[in-house]
Amino acid sequence: MSRTRTERLVNLVICLLSTRRFLTAAQVAATVPGYEHDPKDPRDHEAFQRKFERDKAELRELGVPLETGTASVFDVEPGYRIARRRYALPEIPLEPDEAAAVGIAARLWQHAGLAAAASSGLAKLRAAGVDVDPQATLGLEPMVTVDPAFAPLTTAARDRQEVAFDYRVPDRDEPSGRRLQPWGVVCWRGRWYVVGHDLDRAAARCFRLSRVVGAVRSVGRPGAYDPPVGVDLISYVARSSGPVERTGRATVLVAPGRAAGLRRWAVESTSGSTGDRLVLPYADPESLAGQLVGYGPDVRVLDPPEVREAVIQRLKETAARHDVVAGGAR
Repeated sequence: MSRTRTERLVNLVICLLSTRRFLTAAQVAATVPGYEHDPKDPRDHEAFQRKFERDKAELRELGVPLETGTASVFDVEPGYRIARRRYALPEIPLEPDEAAAVGIAARLWQHAGLAAAASSGLAKLRAAGVDVDPQATLGLEPMVTVDPAFAPLTTAARDRQEVAFDYRVPDRDEPSGRRLQPWGVVCWRGRWYVVGHDLDRAAARCFRLSRVVGAVRSVGRPGAYDPPVGVDLISYVARSSGPVERTGRATVLVAPGRAAGLRRWAVESTSGSTGDRLVLPYADPESLAGQLVGYGPDVRVLDPPEVREAVIQRLKETAARHDVVAGGAR
């Protein structure tokens, strides 16, 4: 299924799930991106009807409980909505790694541009006088930000289009240019990487997205190359990154009886009146900070300064995102 049709179907589900009454085909066409057409043009209107019928059939095949009916006895044209009770999933217990995978999928969905289109569609419904239930909508709030290079590189990998970008490596002050045929973007140990064929080095390479400087530029035409079949991108990144050497040591103060995961990880532990001091080995302060902030006020970093600063920066970013969401809700 093409990305365009996928986006249209997702927005159609959001639209029909969010309304308490049946929506006619004309109301759907005026609300959901992808159904724009001239209803006065017979050929254009017929093309819309065929598209809408295919999409309804697709939703039903996927198990979406699409209902047909009218809002009142005076309506002559049928409308459509989704039965919310039949659509909702039962409670599903997830293991921590499964929950993490779902979170990544939601993040990718939001960065595919669907959230903005869906929000726009709901605004159109309200403007047309349709009663919209805000509690029925899917999660549209961005949960986690990704590197700016994420969207253009995932798009280029999907379209099989070469890209060019500037890249900074740790042992050099100035970034250098790269030309790449991207195969895909993956997450490894909390970092995003693009894997592909480096045109200048004529070999497979991976690049960490956080080290991409400036904009990613598309060059050449789409479909210019074919990625290798069956390559495991995550395994490639793991091999390229090499073994993790945790040469650093961080001292944290942990509340009594809390943070069991850190206690198992610690190489030293000392009990005190204000809490327990743990010494944690680490390789990268950013990665360690990402783990520590998850424990909230139960953990406080005492040393070294680079880990303290990384944690403080993470907390500031979280607070800033919360302020933006809270401001929008008001």
